[in-house]
Amino acid sequence: MAQELRPAAAPPVLRNADLDREAVWQARVDLAACFRMAAKLGLQEGVCNHLSAMVPGRDDLFLVNPMGWAFGEMTASKLLICDFNGNVVAGEGPVEATAFFIHARLHLNVPRARAAFHTHMPNATALAMLEGPPLLWAGQSALKFYGRTVVDENYNGLALDESEGDRIAASLGNADVAFMRNHGVLVVGKTIAEAWDDLYYLERACEVQRLALATGRPLKLVAPDVAQRTYEQMMGEGGESAALHLISIKRVMDREQPEYRT
Repeated sequence: MAQELRPAAAPPVLRNADLDREAVWQARVDLAACFRMAAKLGLQEGVCNHLSAMVPGRDDLFLVNPMGWAFGEMTASKLLICDFNGNVVAGEGPVEATAFFIHARLHLNVPRARAAFHTHMPNATALAMLEGPPLLWAGQSALKFYGRTVVDENYNGLALDESEGDRIAASLGNADVAFMRNHGVLVVGKTIAEAWDDLYYLERACEVQRLALATGRPLKLVAPDVAQRTYEQMMGEGGESAALHLISIKRVMDREQPEYRT
C-alpha cells in the first residue's frame, strides 16, 4: 500500500542551528511519545498512518514518521523533517507518499494545524464507515468535540497528489476533527499535546458509542444547550489538561519504553 514520494524541488539551505535547537528536540520527543502510546493503545495500522507536527519556529518544515516503520518503533531521532516540496531535510529514509500529500498540504493550507494526526483507529473508523453522523452527542467524552467535527463525505482513494491533499485540507474547514468517510480520521491541534488529547478522547468516545449501539437500544442524547455548556466547560481548561496528558504518557513511556527518547 505504501508508496515512496519523489521530491519535486531542491531542499532549502538550512543552518544546523535551525534544526538542533532544544525546542525542536523536545517536539521530536513529544511526537515520539505519541507514536508509542498510540501503538500501545492499538490506534495504529501496520506501517501506515501518520502523525506530524510543524517544526518549532518554522512555517515551512514539518516532522513526520518515515516510510516503513511502525508506530511502536518510533524514536525521536527517527522522525523525518520535510519541506513542502517533498524533500527530507533531516533524518534517514523516505517519506511515504500519502503521508506527504495529506500532511504537507494540510500544514500549508491550514496554518492553525501545527500538529496533524491521521489514523485508521478502529472505533472512530468504524463509525466513519456508517451512513449518518459518526459521532453522536450521547456521552460526556463526546461533548469535548461538540461543534468541532466535520465529515469528509468524498472518499477518493489514496492521497497521491497535491490536489487530493488540498481537497482533504479544504474539507476540514474550521473543524478540528474530520471523519474521513470510508477511510479514517484526521485530528489537528495548535500543539502536539492538544492533537494527542483529542485523538485519544475521540477514540474513547467512539468506542463507548459503539458499545452502546451494540445493545440495540436507542441512545439517550444530551440536549443541545447542555452539550454546548459542557463543551464550554471543557474548553475552559485551555490547554492545561492536554499538556498534563502528554506529560503523563511520557512518564509511562519513560518507565516502559525509554528508548523512544533516543
